[in-house]
Amino acid sequence: MSSNFLKWLYPGIQIKRWVLTSLLGIGIVALGAFFSASPYHFVNGFGLVIVLCGIIFIVLGILKLTVSLITLFLPKREQDLVNILYQKRYLERGPKIVAIGGGHGLSNLLLALKEYTSNITAIVTVADSGGSSGRLREQFNIVAPGDIRNCLVALADAPAIMGQLFQYRFPEKSELKGHNFGNLFLTALYEVAERDFQESVELTSKVLAIRGRVIPSTVESVHLVARYKDGRVTEGEASIPRPGVGIEQLYLNPEEVAPTPAALEAIADADVVIVGPGSLYTSILPNLVIKGMADAIAASPAFKIYVCNMMTQMGETENFSAADHLKVIVEHTRKDLVDAILVNDREIVAPDALERYKRENSFPVRFDGDEIREMGIKVYAEDIVGIKDYVRHDSHKLTQALIKAIEKNRVIRR
Repeated sequence: MSSNFLKWLYPGIQIKRWVLTSLLGIGIVALGAFFSASPYHFVNGFGLVIVLCGIIFIVLGILKLTVSLITLFLPKREQDLVNILYQKRYLERGPKIVAIGGGHGLSNLLLALKEYTSNITAIVTVADSGGSSGRLREQFNIVAPGDIRNCLVALADAPAIMGQLFQYRFPEKSELKGHNFGNLFLTALYEVAERDFQESVELTSKVLAIRGRVIPSTVESVHLVARYKDGRVTEGEASIPRPGVGIEQLYLNPEEVAPTPAALEAIADADVVIVGPGSLYTSILPNLVIKGMADAIAASPAFKIYVCNMMTQMGETENFSAADHLKVIVEHTRKDLVDAILVNDREIVAPDALERYKRENSFPVRFDGDEIREMGIKVYAEDIVGIKDYVRHDSHKLTQALIKAIEKNRVIRR
């Protein structure tokens, strides 16, 4: 025990100086107290000044000692201390937000949303059947990990290299070609955790030190099934988009899958439920058509808002307006699922990007606010577009627009 104690006195630990500062402060306070006991008023006043100086030394020493001890355990030292205090004290006071969806749309939203509140729960679809996720599903009988991985990385507070590692895709020349490291990591944890997928997601959340929580909408192996307006039926998320043929109904196989209890609890306790953005039939509806999910959302006292896509999607929402997106959601769930819709009202000026979309029969979603209001749904129209080599929601603009809608509905705990 004595040798361990002496280690605190080793040079370079930056502990001794602040301990001595506090001890010096205690000595100064004692000296000031001695002078304060003098019968002479002048000496009394001088003693009070000395006591005050001693207290300053004690506070300084304790404060610096605390910072020295805490930053020993932080990878980025003092700057991380400020971030942790901000997250723990400010962000924890934010509203409890549940975001439901999948694909790049949901992860893009989470990137900026985590700077507004740390009380985030992402409920994510696990019905993907293409690419790395599809291959892992076939080989390990696991639910699709791809969208879960994207959301975990979006909410991560771990160093950036961890996010890059989880998104790393093995090259074509490799035996692991097409696989993401994060998908393999989740699959390995699934096996280690005795085939408990939710447990593997929670363990990965700790590795990435995420801000908030990511929950699969179900942990049962499900596949999407689409029945088209021409009567044909297709199974498998990757096979569903069919240009020129409208989808009449989307459902799950098997149909009687249950939502995760954690998802239902988060929805019941939420202040805000955000549906989307994301592909209507392959990212959003796969969550909503799970038995009991739509009823749980409708029953929640939360403010419920749907974020509409900005571009139509070939094979899914060709020629759709914003109201058409809502009608499909209502037809598959119930009329009172959402209270409001957030749509982009800025003209998309990106000739090159729009030309590429046009070749795929994809166009900006038409904003028909009057028709939406006739459905009894509030409309929030904002400039939320972000243009790079593609058209996508700008995560910061989107979050600010959502905050504005949330505050208008007085769903706030600041």
